[in-house]
Amino acid sequence: SSGINAEYGQSDEYSFVFKRSSTLYGRRASKIISTVCSMFTSHYVYNWNKHFQKELKYPPSFDGRAVLYPTERDLRNYLNWRQADCHINNLYNTCFWALVQEGEMSPKEAEKKLNGTLSGDKNELLFTQFDVNYNDLPAIYRKGSTLIWGEAVDENDRKRKQLQVLSCDIIGDHFWEENPKLLEL
Repeated sequence: SSGINAEYGQSDEYSFVFKRSSTLYGRRASKIISTVCSMFTSHYVYNWNKHFQKELKYPPSFDGRAVLYPTERDLRNYLNWRQADCHINNLYNTCFWALVQEGEMSPKEAEKKLNGTLSGDKNELLFTQFDVNYNDLPAIYRKGSTLIWGEAVDENDRKRKQLQVLSCDIIGDHFWEENPKLLEL
């Protein structure tokens, strides 16, 4: 077993949460990082055509780092930060591309218009200029993807582990109360 308890991803960043008790590769950080990056990249390329209707233009590469968070609270704070960053980046990019593609602004003009704006300003811009309610956009873009192991029952009524892809709020307590085993380090 890899010892991976959960993953969180958005844009070009993915975080893998290992159980504290994991003994994968003798807990050698360099070996874990190189293997996770290698596997992630190879799966990315291997599965590309299942999700996209165009050819890869160049080979992707990913970097990695290992961080040991001393407490469950520190780990949750890190994941909260990643999800908040997902929202901030997506809201900006949604506004930027709406201004460029539908508002007929140059990228420089769109950047200038968004400079110094707050979330409320961006939400208002989307709604008043483009009739877009940001909260109605697919959750995967606003919240990222959280992958966890759940249970499913197969055709023989046996319980099996099944990977679940969730696009939900992980900042609040509800997700963690529903999935307490994820924090069993």
